[in-house]
Amino acid sequence: MSDLQKAWAKNRLGTMPVETFDEREEEEMGTVSELPEHFDDDSSSASSASSASSTGTIIPSPSQNLFARPQGVPRGRTFQPIPWTTYFERELFLHDETLPQSPTTHAYLTSPVGKGPLFVMHHGGGSSGLSFAVVGDQIRKRLPSAGVFSLDARGHGSTTIPEGQALDLSLETLADDLLTALRLTQREMKWAEPPPVILVGHSMGGAVVTELARSGRLGSALLGYAVLDVVEGSAIDALQHMHTYLSTRPTGFQTLETGIEWHTRSRTIRNSVSARTSVPSLLTLEKNAEEEGKAEGKPADARPWKWRTDLAATQPYWENWFVGLSAKFLAAKGGKLLLLAGTDRLDTELTIGQMQGKYNLQVFPEAGHFIHEDLPEKIAVSLVDFHRRNDRTALVLPPKVSDLLKQGKKV
Repeated sequence: MSDLQKAWAKNRLGTMPVETFDEREEEEMGTVSELPEHFDDDSSSASSASSASSTGTIIPSPSQNLFARPQGVPRGRTFQPIPWTTYFERELFLHDETLPQSPTTHAYLTSPVGKGPLFVMHHGGGSSGLSFAVVGDQIRKRLPSAGVFSLDARGHGSTTIPEGQALDLSLETLADDLLTALRLTQREMKWAEPPPVILVGHSMGGAVVTELARSGRLGSALLGYAVLDVVEGSAIDALQHMHTYLSTRPTGFQTLETGIEWHTRSRTIRNSVSARTSVPSLLTLEKNAEEEGKAEGKPADARPWKWRTDLAATQPYWENWFVGLSAKFLAAKGGKLLLLAGTDRLDTELTIGQMQGKYNLQVFPEAGHFIHEDLPEKIAVSLVDFHRRNDRTALVLPPKVSDLLKQGKKV
């Protein structure tokens, strides 16, 4: 660069206004700009994209403000909780009076219309039925006749067990709870017969719906089952890292909004709308502890919002959930769909089964573990397409010979 060019550039830069960033701005507002509803994961889609075009060179255009502050939606509505009534018609509290020791299962329901299917959702460990709120709404937008049933497993959400009873989270017990909840819902809603069912389970819930499908207890009502981001091999390998993850997770939060913020900032849930919907059901305000602390002269808890589910206490059941999952998934009757966040999660048994065409596989590398919350629209499309491929009402069967004879037609 010549001396003349350097002098011109120095003079030009000196006249440009400099925008300063005051960190107090956001602190005074009390909120931060909202994250985009869907954003890429640096460890998945971003890395995939870079490796796919590693021989190319990307040159930004002058119009791209690469160092500008991100522009979100207006402040003040960022992490406000979204009520369950936005997505479901009703909530149910289901209890079998003939079994006093059975839980009172809390569930959300939007009933199917006519002969529409019922998507039965089971969440993963530590989550709740509202984990499927947004994806369920997206399913109904694409299939208006569909119903959505999503429960809180025992020890999760608002489901309760009799006082003094030990918490049993074994796979067989959870599968029994799901079946009982469906039968009680049929009685509560006065359905003459059960609607066609598509079972959908995420993580631990994937093991539960597979167990129920394998048992055959839903009979001809079961059209198929979908498992979201869990396979036996990778799940068991991940268990050894669970304690590390739990040790890095906050023990509580100051408000519901800060709990929602943590889930989005930590990229646990990468969709802000899903986080605002599902996270409030994961936390509970411990008022009693705060009042006892005041009575004893102790300072108030700065983080009174605690986790409803003690994930560390579920450790005795972790292997029970996942050992043998791949074999059961392949052996159970009905249509099979496996949705993953990455192909590296496939174990040998499922890889062979996929090559043999025993189930449908779709991969969403831009999502994290909560793929149905990160990408509700895409997962809804996959589930609706899966239903259509397995919908028996769409089959056109030839007329029976006896019916043709009654109509006086020649056979």
